[in-house]
Amino acid sequence: MKSISTDSIQFGEGNFLRAFVNYCIQSLNEKTSFYGKVDVIQPLPNGMIEQLKNQKGKYHLFQEGVMAGKNIREKQQINCINQMVNPYQEFDHYLRLAENENLNFIFSNTTEAGIALEPSDVFEARPPQSFPGKLTRLLYHRYQKFDGDPSKVLHVIPCELIDKNGDKLLEKILEICDIWELEEGFRSWIQKNHFYNTLVDRIVPGFPKKNLEFYKKDLPFDDQLIVTCEPFFLWVIEGSTDLLKIFPVDQLENINVRVVSDIGIYRTRKVRILNGSHTTIVPIGLLHGTPTVSETLKDDFLKNFLNQTLFEEVIPSIEFDKKELEDYAKSVLERFSNPFIIHQLESISLNSISKFKVRVLPSLLSYYNKEGKVPKNLTFAFAALIFFYGKEVSKHPYPIKDDPHNISLFEEIWNENEIEKVVEKTLSNSGLWGQNLAKITPLKDTLNQALKSIALNNKISEAYSVYQRLLS
Repeated sequence: MKSISTDSIQFGEGNFLRAFVNYCIQSLNEKTSFYGKVDVIQPLPNGMIEQLKNQKGKYHLFQEGVMAGKNIREKQQINCINQMVNPYQEFDHYLRLAENENLNFIFSNTTEAGIALEPSDVFEARPPQSFPGKLTRLLYHRYQKFDGDPSKVLHVIPCELIDKNGDKLLEKILEICDIWELEEGFRSWIQKNHFYNTLVDRIVPGFPKKNLEFYKKDLPFDDQLIVTCEPFFLWVIEGSTDLLKIFPVDQLENINVRVVSDIGIYRTRKVRILNGSHTTIVPIGLLHGTPTVSETLKDDFLKNFLNQTLFEEVIPSIEFDKKELEDYAKSVLERFSNPFIIHQLESISLNSISKFKVRVLPSLLSYYNKEGKVPKNLTFAFAALIFFYGKEVSKHPYPIKDDPHNISLFEEIWNENEIEKVVEKTLSNSGLWGQNLAKITPLKDTLNQALKSIALNNKISEAYSVYQRLLS
């Protein structure tokens, strides 16, 4: 007989949390002695709480994709959700959730913008508009209910995709304490709670709009909240392994949750290999006429380019266990080839300049510093990006989706008649890259060759062949 080990409050009822945190807790309930219930909070005025209530918190999760070379398509009913609360309509009920003796965890995914203050928030608001404001009121109620009992502190595990998400959430709550002039005792108690920095990694397309009849076939009820996701799952939590005593995810065979002392390298790995691969291949793929991520893995030129870039340039640029990096890169390529996920390169092209700065440029510069030479593929991808942003020059059919300043800047840059001047102006713009890249002469010279090859050849694949010959 299972006993209730712990309960959770979850801020967010969207696809990701339902395919990630709720899936994890459901798996713990089914496969370990852990048994947990989740109270879900709608963090915004408009949301899906009523739909969840209509289905009594139940829905189906479909995992679809390729893993270890095998096609996977699995269905699972999720029933770990206990209460569903809209604090905009049920604020008192919302506060009472904090009185739960078994409450142990707070989970959240309120988007990157969620961990921010709302200037209009006041203590008396029902509720405060911001997520940190709502959480502070909840925690304050718990503090009052249990007279600041240190044994009633919680484990707060945010899943927002921002660096040091736990630290930043705690920082915002402490700021609110000052703004609302809450007592020092509460401020001290807050800091006894456990705020974890995390990294989450799972592609969740969400509700299947196509082939809906297939998904609804043989379901026990008319599910309007079906969630689809890839089988890959990674959750890295920065903290003590003592967490595993109350959250025994290490007992789950097919769910990869790691509790580590330093999350930094895992973030670097994801940003440079997964996100960096997306950003690298977008301009080349679109100029090649390939619309989706999965199709890039079916094209010999793009597949070979991506493989070579990852294993010969990106991985050598990262200081970490080589085999672990290679295994992760293989899993990324496998995920990219998932036939069930249609990921448009055009949509990924949004804000490619800032993405390149964060996701690709560190690999390029690190490789250069370590090897004493410029990585040929990453530099070619850089050239393809510059050419892609020269809309009047490249004449591709895709809209440039970026900050208007960046779009105007590249229009101005491409007014130059000479490739050398285009490269010089691009590299020397410290506002784009955080430094003057034109000072790196080998990069400037190689980028000139790459961009000339692209500009003078109709096909990007031919341009790459010419570029390779020039470098040999």
